[in-house]
Amino acid sequence: MKPTLSPYLNFDGKTTGEAMKFYQSIFGGELTMQTFGEAGMAKSDEEKDLIIHAELKSDGIVFYASSGHPGIPVSFGDNVHLCIAGANENKLTDWFNKLSEGGKADMPLAKQFWGDTYGQVTDKYGVHWMVNILAGKAKEGQK
Repeated sequence: MKPTLSPYLNFDGKTTGEAMKFYQSIFGGELTMQTFGEAGMAKSDEEKDLIIHAELKSDGIVFYASSGHPGIPVSFGDNVHLCIAGANENKLTDWFNKLSEGGKADMPLAKQFWGDTYGQVTDKYGVHWMVNILAGKAKEGQK
């Protein structure tokens, strides 16, 4: 098996499950989540329902999330973006639009100088996404 790189998101407190269900509503696929309580890692009643590990697998996309470490605040920056690239214009446009709901399209989808259609969005959870829709017959087989 080749090495893979998968994004791992940390959220503050109880928004992890809500955020991952939001992403599943957009991308579909299989979502699994385990709480600190289920893992036997809760140190208090406040921690038992926090998500220690979540995984979403769908259509070539795999990413993970956690409520982070209790007592350590999560701060979102602008140094990490999740990039989705593919040739399916309808699907990727739909995903871009759904990620924008409650968030902000930082750069609307538009044809770019390299020939692809590209845009950036910050979703309602503060996560930055880049969507690149591949153009041209040479790239049609890529999904």
